Amino acid sequence: SIVNIALPSAQADLGISDADRQWVVTAYTLAFGGLLLLGGRIADFMGRKRTFIVGLLGFAGASALGGIASTAALLFAARGLQGAFAALLAPAALSLITVMFTLPKERARAFGVFGAISGGGAAIGLIVGGVLTEYASWRWCLGVNVPIALGAAAAAVPIVHESKAYGDTRYDILGAVLATLGLVSLVYGFTEAAKQRNPGESTEVLGWTAGSTLFFLIAAGVLLAAFVAWELRAKNPLLPLRIILDRNRGGSYLVFLLVGAGLFAMFLFLTYYFQITLGYSPLKSGFAFLPFSGGIIVTAGIVAQLLPRVGPKPLMVPGMVMAVVGMLLLTRITPDTAYWSHVLPALLLMSVGLAGVFIPASSTALVGVGDHDAGVASAVLNTAQQVGGSLGLALLNTLYAGAVTNYVSDNLTNPADTERVTRLAFVHGYHVSFFWGAALLFLALLVSTFVVHAKKEDVPSSPSMAAA
Repeated sequence: SIVNIALPSAQADLGISDADRQWVVTAYTLAFGGLLLLGGRIADFMGRKRTFIVGLLGFAGASALGGIASTAALLFAARGLQGAFAALLAPAALSLITVMFTLPKERARAFGVFGAISGGGAAIGLIVGGVLTEYASWRWCLGVNVPIALGAAAAAVPIVHESKAYGDTRYDILGAVLATLGLVSLVYGFTEAAKQRNPGESTEVLGWTAGSTLFFLIAAGVLLAAFVAWELRAKNPLLPLRIILDRNRGGSYLVFLLVGAGLFAMFLFLTYYFQITLGYSPLKSGFAFLPFSGGIIVTAGIVAQLLPRVGPKPLMVPGMVMAVVGMLLLTRITPDTAYWSHVLPALLLMSVGLAGVFIPASSTALVGVGDHDAGVASAVLNTAQQVGGSLGLALLNTLYAGAVTNYVSDNLTNPADTERVTRLAFVHGYHVSFFWGAALLFLALLVSTFVVHAKKEDVPSSPSMAAA
């Protein structure tokens, strides 16, 4: 969230094209999502404390590198490194909570604090990102991580005790490489297609049928097919396919993937709408997103109480309906839209609705999972959301770029109208992106309705909050 607020300023400063700007987000989410399962195994067998500290130090270094980046390529690389070290840090932190707090009540309280900090951190990040971007520089939105991560690493040395898991310590390196390269190729293919549609970039006339676009899309298909084939035969697979082939678990993962695909793009395009179209400052943009974070935090507590009484589907289906309607409301924005009458109702609908999806889906993902698969089953939820967000952001950014160019081509007849038509073209691009974002959420609604069928008796007593 902090990087989204800073992105328009970073794009202008480094001269990042509209086709490539999504890499500031997707470089992180692809590395994080693609390596998260491997990071969990590394934490288990190399030592959770050691992995936690290495992750913090690496994250600090990557943040510093991003903060001083002088080119777009260096910023993208730094964001990818941040994601890779976060893939070590996140599962190690959760594992440490599990082993440090063994009594059920203590563990529940610890995870509650962890969830509250995570949710509150997202809201605080919006404001901090706005303050740093507006009064210092977008670079500090990355640099602020350095003292925080270094301080946490220093505190962990005397406080946290080392712990390891025992058993088969082999790592599925090939699986991680195939999955990550396949996803990167897919996103890069989308990016190449978008470059055809950027006005003024005559040297980048590519598109869906260009050789480079087709090459990366075909390569993605081959690599991801190879990943599935390898996971079927690997003795210690990165992603045991039995985890996702169960109807309830697979449905929950698919819901998270589709919601991530629509949601990540919504944050990106609303940020640009606030700052570029409406002229909001970065700080005002951060405050404009706060109702979304607040809606999820408040509603999550209510949903957690209702889940054991009614089960997942009565919460997930209405929640997805609200999310779809909220996203569709955003297709009504104009260059002069009032925030209170158009954007705020949409954000509140989506936040309340998605809170009714995240918690039940998190719990449903653990239905029927044995103790030996509980860790990977939980991690796949986060992976699905990050990967879905990466793919959705790349795809919807491509559709946005095409819509903007087509609008300008169809409506710009007088050069004197360039500024007005361009402003309208941007909003038209947002409309197209929000419409297809709503379509992705509608697919998640169909999955929630027709695939997930877990009953309240099936749901674990302590629903996971991590994914929310």
